[in-house]
Amino acid sequence: MKLKSSIKDINEHLLEVTKYFYPFHLLFSPGSRVVHYFSSKITFHSSLSSGNENLHKHIQNLNYIFYQSQSFSHNIAVITDSSIKKFNIAIAIARIWKNNSITRQLKIQTINVTSIKAKLIAICIDLIPTIEDNNTHNIIVLTDSISIANKVLESYVNFFQNSIIPLTLRMKFFLEKDKRNVIHFWYYPSKAEWPRHKLVDDQVKAANNVLTLPSRNSFLFSRKKECNNICKE
Repeated sequence: MKLKSSIKDINEHLLEVTKYFYPFHLLFSPGSRVVHYFSSKITFHSSLSSGNENLHKHIQNLNYIFYQSQSFSHNIAVITDSSIKKFNIAIAIARIWKNNSITRQLKIQTINVTSIKAKLIAICIDLIPTIEDNNTHNIIVLTDSISIANKVLESYVNFFQNSIIPLTLRMKFFLEKDKRNVIHFWYYPSKAEWPRHKLVDDQVKAANNVLTLPSRNSFLFSRKKECNNICKE
């Protein structure tokens, strides 16, 4: 009570500054979750164990699924990766494969996020454009973290919910509009150095570590200004 500083002010206005989320949002309620409602259309594939034999078999299955996905024009495979660099800068990169070639490459750089958030961003940036492609029916997402992929659909207790709700709504619309539409999440172990993932991994590691500050017209700057004003009241 004797403290007279901005720390005290922030504590008093904390609920006004932090992002609001919906703990009981319908999309994340039992029986209404997308992963349950479309249980036959959303699948997760990972290795049974970390043993060399199981990993080798998993990589063989992964190669088969990838080649199969490139054999049909309505199929898309996306490979994601992310990394936290100096100054807490996160780089997320996604490559979209169709007809045995990279049709699109997406890259996002942000600051002050955890490695979990960075991996989640990597998955989100590849899913949104593929879901909105009207000629796509089968989407294969390849990630080095199946647990993070699950957070896209099981985020009712996740503080990233505001970022996930728009993606989940798009997924719901995508799966509803055509009975052929499916989404498969596949795990690739980083230590296996799967060639197509290694291309993305090398690019993430080689990305320039440039600290970019928000401009005065940006959303981040406006949020900062809003927070400062609240603390002054």
